[in-house]
Amino acid sequence: MNNTQKVSVELKNGRFRLLNMAKADDLNPKAMILCATAQCAGFTVMGLLQKNNVTPKTFEITIEGTLDTEKLQANSRFRSFVINYNVECRSLNDQQFVSQAIYDAQERECGLVALLKSAAPVSYDISIVSTDKIE
Repeated sequence: MNNTQKVSVELKNGRFRLLNMAKADDLNPKAMILCATAQCAGFTVMGLLQKNNVTPKTFEITIEGTLDTEKLQANSRFRSFVINYNVECRSLNDQQFVSQAIYDAQERECGLVALLKSAAPVSYDISIVSTDKIE
């Protein structure tokens, strides 16, 4: 019954871009809000990681927002949000820094995540892998 809007961005050359060469111009206004939030969260995490000289190998953020209408309408409102962080680290040691940076961005550092929280509940999932060889 509810309509879910979904946007994914990935870190490419120091910027968060929509997946599959998509363009922001192609997004509806509700999806643009999600895109801006994903980018803001990503830049916030990266800023926190820079303080510890950590650069992830790959970083993708997907955000979903469930609307209160079956079809997208101008008066549709978000009822909930889920943000998924998928990160590939260069070392096992980086995983702790990445996890803490995502937590800090979600809970107090990212202004757009805070804005979404004022509109509806926001939950998040973190998936972190490392490319370290285990011997």
